[in-house]
Amino acid sequence: MTAKYSSHPAMFKNNPIGFVISVLLIPVFGVGILILLWWYLQTKAARLTVTDTEIIYETGLLNKEHSEVSLQSIRTVRVKQSFFDRIFGVGTIAIYTAGDNPEIIAKGMPDPNRVRELV
Repeated sequence: MTAKYSSHPAMFKNNPIGFVISVLLIPVFGVGILILLWWYLQTKAARLTVTDTEIIYETGLLNKEHSEVSLQSIRTVRVKQSFFDRIFGVGTIAIYTAGDNPEIIAKGMPDPNRVRELV
């Protein structure tokens, strides 16, 4: 299985205002550093991978959650992008199979339309 797409959520592009505020809070008792560290760990704890046969979404550092969806069972791929998301090239990807609720929701993913095209 070769990965056609594999990425963590974007940190700066997903929330640029929060990033700037965190950097400005660094002189205030190092609060900004703690916020950036927590934010970095959250982004590195999630990964979306698209292979030839399935989509894999993994979350968590200590406790792992692993979701796999076969490409053949996917009915709909929905990409949500706000105006700023479109400027920075990120978005939320929701993958639906048979039901009304999405099987996978990946927020802040870079180049979300590429995932939609691959599926």
